[in-house]
Amino acid sequence: MIIAEASRLGETKTYYFAQKLAEIRKLNADGQNIINLGIGSPDMHPDRDVILALKTAAEDTTNHGYQAYRGILELREAFSLWYTKNFNVDLNPENEILPLIGSKEGIMHISMAFLNPGDQVLIPDPGYPAYAAISSICGAEVIPYKLREENNWLPDIEQMKKMDFSKVKILWINYPHMPTGASGNLETLKKLVDLAHKHRFLICHDNPYSFILNKNPLSIFQADPAKEVSLELSSLSKNYAMAGWRIGVLSGAPAYIDTVLKFKSNMDSGMFKPMQLAAIKALSLGSEWFTNMNRTYGNRRLLVYNLLDLLGATYQKDTSGLFVWAKVPEGFRNGIECADHYLYNHRVFITPGSIFGSQGKQYIRISLCQKKEIIQQAIERCK
Repeated sequence: MIIAEASRLGETKTYYFAQKLAEIRKLNADGQNIINLGIGSPDMHPDRDVILALKTAAEDTTNHGYQAYRGILELREAFSLWYTKNFNVDLNPENEILPLIGSKEGIMHISMAFLNPGDQVLIPDPGYPAYAAISSICGAEVIPYKLREENNWLPDIEQMKKMDFSKVKILWINYPHMPTGASGNLETLKKLVDLAHKHRFLICHDNPYSFILNKNPLSIFQADPAKEVSLELSSLSKNYAMAGWRIGVLSGAPAYIDTVLKFKSNMDSGMFKPMQLAAIKALSLGSEWFTNMNRTYGNRRLLVYNLLDLLGATYQKDTSGLFVWAKVPEGFRNGIECADHYLYNHRVFITPGSIFGSQGKQYIRISLCQKKEIIQQAIERCK
């Protein structure tokens, strides 16, 4: 390059999966035919009525102009009804809901809207790597808080109470938790809300796996109905098999939403209207959609258990989400060594837990986003 990269990138590295998928493409080009059990990209297609809604709306020549930064009111009303129906939470569609071009952009929008250099951000370890990467880009100091298997991968509230919160601006949480699959509980959310009130920081709940093999969907607003100390991100990517569509939502008190909108309105020019109309159709689907989807994921998970048993890995069965999180089998020093062994010797890619933080070093993660036949092929290769 003839110019240097921005200093704000600091130690930020290319996302692990971007690098690994490039390596897998090269291996496949060499004839390796790698089975990818690492990525959480749903392989099921959206409901056919959702696809038809997109097609019909796209054929309407009046739907191709710029759209409002807040999204169309009908979509915000659909999200509001969805929250009421599924979480018994009331959200005002006029000013408490902000549709997003995928919930991942919401992590950036929130961070850019509220963080100053020197602010501290508490992120879960293990946890989604984007929380740390984006906080660092914003000049904030990343403070990991450790999640442990013996505590069901929940925050240790008593340990947190001993922390210095004087510079803490944001606490990221994520239940159902990625990568461990821990479901979380309302009691823990209420304790975190109490802590946020006491120390005046913002809880950001990243909630994209609400209905994936999860018997007890939770919203942070069940613990903070006044929405004084919390924001929540949700998404259609996993819940409705629409990952590539990039449709998410940020919810919270009007003042928080307006602040985020100051940044977002300078980053995009609104969401394609036919996508919004199709999202409305998806949000209107009944419980049968989730029943059928979870039947498929549940059957795949049983096969993943068989694979992990074959590898000699140990795991919990009472988890939610699109992944199974397991301890590294004996004979491997860590998850990276284990993952590389099965990639290079058995042509099966699984994810090492260390990419999610130091607490994941001795773990691996397997995705449920492959058909049963593919998972069975992986089992045969690993025998």
